[in-house]
Amino acid sequence: MSIITLTSVNDPSRSYQYTSTDTPMRGGMKDVYFGPDKSYVVAFFRDPLDDNQKERLKRITNYYLPQIQNKDAAGYFLDDIFRWPSDVVEHNGLTGIIVPTYKGKFFFRQGSETGDTIKGKEKNGKWFAGAKFRNEQYPLRLAKSELGNWLSYFQICIHIARGVKKLHAMGLAHSDLSYNNILIDPVEKAACMIDLDGLVVPGLFPAEVIGTAEFIAPEVLATKHLDKSDPARVLPSRLTDLHALPVLIYMFLLH
Repeated sequence: MSIITLTSVNDPSRSYQYTSTDTPMRGGMKDVYFGPDKSYVVAFFRDPLDDNQKERLKRITNYYLPQIQNKDAAGYFLDDIFRWPSDVVEHNGLTGIIVPTYKGKFFFRQGSETGDTIKGKEKNGKWFAGAKFRNEQYPLRLAKSELGNWLSYFQICIHIARGVKKLHAMGLAHSDLSYNNILIDPVEKAACMIDLDGLVVPGLFPAEVIGTAEFIAPEVLATKHLDKSDPARVLPSRLTDLHALPVLIYMFLLH
């Protein structure tokens, strides 16, 4: 392993480091490396980005981030509700983003009731949105110490709704709001929205995905066969976020 130093695309006076390894953490589209002190990660997109995609990342990190930093409740949103990309870097032809690491409460302390297969893993919202992970007969059911109570999920839903409201107030849309892009901790009644590098800026940066199966708005599904340039095609937007949000709230509160 070696330490690689990178220069910010937004501000050449800023630099970052990460520990190079042959076995990085792998997400759906990115390879993730820790910074030396593990206070942040460098997440590289595996495929080269086009100019529009790069510009989206620059706008998210050097235009919209300061908007949050300079307004009321900045600490609440940036420390608790969002894991907002803070900078953009490039290395060997690939684009990466700097993202603060997740807080310890968003990793399972015990995980499963019957083993340690998910101990230390991320508390992805999907673990808490389905009935099977609470079923006493299910081998991978969650430990009772991880589940919290109904009030926990009510408070979690309030945090998520505030996060969506903040995005919309800034003129942004999430476009892929689902339990896959939210970490929750029922014990501390906390929620954190992640994977915020694909936000929709109406009129500038359209959605690149139509969403996650259970959360896609009907009008998006009904027109997905049309070309993106077709005026009848409905793409994810703030309005479709308002479909995904109540679906997510329903899933958390139902179980």
